[in-house]
Amino acid sequence: MAKSKAKILVVDDNSGIRAALKVLLPLHFSQVELIPSPKELVTKLADFRPDVVLLDMNFHTDINTGNEGLFWLSEIKKRTPETEVVLFTAYADIQLAVEGMKRGAFDFIVKPWDNDKLVETLKAAYDRTGKKEKATVVPSSMKMYWGKGPAMSSIRQTVEKIAATDATVLITGENGTGKDVLAGEIHRMSDRSLRPMVCVDAGAITETLFESELFGHVKGAFTDAHTDHVGKFEQANGGTLFLDEIGNIPPHLQAKLLRALQNRCITRVGDDKSIPVDIRLICATNKDLKRMVANGEFRQDLYYRINTFELHLPALRERTDEIAPLAEMFIGKFAQKYRRDVKGLSAEALEVLRSHSWSGNIRELSNCIEKAVILSENELLTAADIEIVPARASGSIEVSSTDTLEETEEKAIRAAMARFGGNLSMVAKSLEISRPTLYAKLKKYNI
Repeated sequence: MAKSKAKILVVDDNSGIRAALKVLLPLHFSQVELIPSPKELVTKLADFRPDVVLLDMNFHTDINTGNEGLFWLSEIKKRTPETEVVLFTAYADIQLAVEGMKRGAFDFIVKPWDNDKLVETLKAAYDRTGKKEKATVVPSSMKMYWGKGPAMSSIRQTVEKIAATDATVLITGENGTGKDVLAGEIHRMSDRSLRPMVCVDAGAITETLFESELFGHVKGAFTDAHTDHVGKFEQANGGTLFLDEIGNIPPHLQAKLLRALQNRCITRVGDDKSIPVDIRLICATNKDLKRMVANGEFRQDLYYRINTFELHLPALRERTDEIAPLAEMFIGKFAQKYRRDVKGLSAEALEVLRSHSWSGNIRELSNCIEKAVILSENELLTAADIEIVPARASGSIEVSSTDTLEETEEKAIRAAMARFGGNLSMVAKSLEISRPTLYAKLKKYNI
């Protein structure tokens, strides 16, 4: 019989019991770890990421109330709610069993145990965990729209080949092309799909908080560090870490990121203990990293570390044949969401959509269709329902074919600042970026 893929953690202070389970459980489960004390639980939950914990109820010979087990059960469910817990005790107390179930335990095993029953209970706990996780990892609304064009077909073929590997992927493309959605699709198709995908907007993290956000910190590491904090690397352990806007990370912080990726270990701020992490890394950027490397703005060694495979998402204006099916898809989505009777597009409305440049790409198209569906009183969207800001409206930018991506970005920000009179909230909204990202870009371009 094939072994279950479940990761089982046993917490029991009895060395004889651990020895017996060390022989039994590896026969049925691919990964088993055993620890004698719950004091190691917090670290193991972060490092090992068990699917099921077999938890002893008593850890002191003179105390058999089971309160220790109930306390650590609550801690496990608080820290990793997706982890199932099977309680393990020598005292067949039905009231204790009921209390444990109320606090979230999957089941209750009495010592001495029946081997078959123990194994089947752990497998059943894992099955429930898998069903819960699989249903929530990647929402259907976030699934990738591939289209039928050659560029997207080529990307899809590559993704189908690399998704099951742990190869690093760099996704490039303009804002709004769906880089985050593609990252989610790669994760969904990977062997890590039952584990978390943690997304980080690297451009929105201030330099002072960079290490804390990515690597975590311990209590007392700095003034406001009132409790231990688990960073994004640890949160993604066993799954996928998606670093968006990686081109915005300053060079001196790039070195710290590179070290973590090379060593597959992180150290929390204020601590000296290395914590191993098992992640699949996907990065995204709208910047020209090759040019940044040449200019000394991005580390060459980090660049090679993050782009085993590079996938470039073309702009929507480069695949105009996909505007109609994308629009129809969004109509269906928003008609259902807002309970509207909109069925499709008129020929005139489609012509309006096809004639637009879509500088905001798929995100802009989605926003446009959402607004039209809400306001329309017709079964088919008309040209009048489609509200598009003309490409040469006030606040628009003149883009030269010789402009770099950064020059174009700077022009767009300056135009938006002029258009909205320096209102940063409106500027950030119009550019479809966060306020922290806008602050960073204003500083970068001395605006």
